[in-house]
Amino acid sequence: MNLTHSPGLLDKNIWTGQLFTGRWQAGSFATGVIEPATGRELGRIGMADISTIASSAEAAAKAQPGWASLHYEERAGVLRRAVRVAETHFDEIVGWIVREGGSTRAKAAFETTITIKVLQEAAGLPSRSAGEVLPSVPGRLSLARRRPLGVVGVISPFNFPLYLAMRAVAPALALGNAVVLKPDPRTAVSGGFVVARLFELAGLPAGALHVLPGDGAAGAALTADPNVAMIQFTGSTAAGRKVGEAAGRHLKKVSLELGGKNSLIVLDDADLDLAVANTAWGTFLHQGQVCMATGRVLVQRAIHDRFVGKLAAKAASLTVGDPAEGDVALGPLINESQRDNVARIVSDAQRSGARIATGGGYRDLFFEPTVLSDVTPDSPAFSEEIFGPVAVVVPFDTDEDAIALANRTEYGLSMGIVSSNVGRALRMGERLRTGMLHINDQTVNDEAINPVGGVGASGNGTSIGGAANWEEFTQWQWMTIQGEAPQYPI
Repeated sequence: MNLTHSPGLLDKNIWTGQLFTGRWQAGSFATGVIEPATGRELGRIGMADISTIASSAEAAAKAQPGWASLHYEERAGVLRRAVRVAETHFDEIVGWIVREGGSTRAKAAFETTITIKVLQEAAGLPSRSAGEVLPSVPGRLSLARRRPLGVVGVISPFNFPLYLAMRAVAPALALGNAVVLKPDPRTAVSGGFVVARLFELAGLPAGALHVLPGDGAAGAALTADPNVAMIQFTGSTAAGRKVGEAAGRHLKKVSLELGGKNSLIVLDDADLDLAVANTAWGTFLHQGQVCMATGRVLVQRAIHDRFVGKLAAKAASLTVGDPAEGDVALGPLINESQRDNVARIVSDAQRSGARIATGGGYRDLFFEPTVLSDVTPDSPAFSEEIFGPVAVVVPFDTDEDAIALANRTEYGLSMGIVSSNVGRALRMGERLRTGMLHINDQTVNDEAINPVGGVGASGNGTSIGGAANWEEFTQWQWMTIQGEAPQYPI
């Protein structure tokens, strides 16, 4: 696969040194896009500085009323055309996700497919009911209707770069907002320029979408800009706290989808092979670089040792390598900083008494699928989000113990329970503090039509996706209509 001279959607002549403001223009400065599997530079992108953020936010605010006032079929038509463009260039998009993000081909294909589904679902939003008629006095019509917020700022991460950007951009646009997207610079092509090109070729009016790769200062400027009404942020809890604080200071609506330390509870009546298969998927998918990844596996003591043995054998059988060169199960971590953090947590876990059942080593950015057993609640591996391919196995005795261990975290994003007794699992699930719960499934799930969001350090209790999109990307307006103004007594 040669992207250097790849014609079509992402021809490098279009975006080299550029960013998107409704047209392609030179960035304030340029930076390289690095392939994590090889360290090679795939191209150079334009980066936005604070002044670029300000001018784009102002331009988006000017463009938004015209976009919102279009007939709903015109807005829906843009989304439908974006679907067709994405389908036409499916393989090219997948290739960039593989090369730029270190994704396996299967993961990249799934990400592109679910992104297309997001666009399809968003295309249905403009034609839905935008409010309701409220009871009032005779002769007075009282309405509550949903109105666009204005300009929505989207700050998206590197791990599912295309999908986690599009799941906010598409519904926000569909509901009449303009959008300024700041993708992670490490995946700015697949997580930003793909979005720009899809909507550019779909005929989105110029100025309704801006795609501005940038650093933390650019993100802070977007959060503070007076022309931006809302920030949708997906990323780490540490960064999310700063975004939430800044958004609150500037009285902006904010949606935060943050990290997680997600527990998968394996009960003693579970099918052991199915439990291992679910654990491996939830732990090792995209090298564990998923906010919903299975961060710890709570296994009832009666089956703990057999479970660890089977999981270690499964992990040891998984292939690791450059996903652009062959069919592998795991690709590279995104950069050295992330690799070193994973290695640190594994080493600290060993010092606190955990045992490495398999793995634990790395070459370059390729980290071996690792299984840690005998992990106790005082171990760093129990409490810290690892964001790497490390299964943390913790034994428990009773159902009460499992509930207490699962809830022993500041996070609350996703949890799963594997059991042959659904009633037992449901009773336990009612007591788990989590934004998403999966009975007889692992923790990494998304279908584009479901609300996604966490509690505690995993988010601010908001959700995006599915039915939640109307709530997040619009605001209520109360309107009354009468034949003539009333006569008031004073």
